Formats: sequence, C-alpha cells, structure tokens
Amino acid sequence: MAREKFHTLTEQMFYILLCLTKEQCGTDIMAAVSALTDGRVNVGPGTLYNLLEQFQSAGMIEETKVEGRRRSYRITAAGRQALDEEYRRLQTLAEDYRRILPEEGASL
Repeated sequence: MAREKFHTLTEQMFYILLCLTKEQCGTDIMAAVSALTDGRVNVGPGTLYNLLEQFQSAGMIEETKVEGRRRSYRITAAGRQALDEEYRRLQTLAEDYRRILPEEGASL
C-alpha cells in the first residue's frame, strides 16, 4: 500500500502537506514553506514537484486547478491523516525528550 511509503515524513514533506491545507500552486507552496519556517526549511522546485507527484499518486493530495502550466493542489483526507499522524509522532518524541531531560526541556 502506498501509505507505508509515507510512514514518517521529512520536514519538507510535512510542511508541503501543512501548506496544502489550503489550495496552493507550486510556487506558492515553496514561498509558504520558507515563510512559515523563517527560511529554515526550503523546498526547491525539483524536490517539490517530485513530492507533489508522489503525494498525488498516493492519494494524499489532489490537483484542483490547471491554468496553463500552473497547477494547484490541496490535501485529501488521506493526506490529512498522514499529517496528523506525523504531528502525533513528533509530539511523542518531544514528550520523551521532556521526560528524560525535564530541566533542559523546560528551558527551551
């Protein structure tokens, strides 16, 4: 099943799906990821369009509009589930960190 391929998400994958909670085209996604992360995470066009194709094949996003070469996408229920699962996984990691290093974790 395609879902297994995305059992965990990279930062780029996570932010692309997060940005697609509203309809956006590729250039808007790249700008939104950079703005959302204050430039910490950047997605180049090659990576973006490769991931969009993979996400679409896996049913995690859908194409919503085509205007010339400009294509817009949004997240599907399957994509939202993957995003939610990754968020819960990251929360678990942070909770483990706080449990092991409570004093250091509190000062972050």
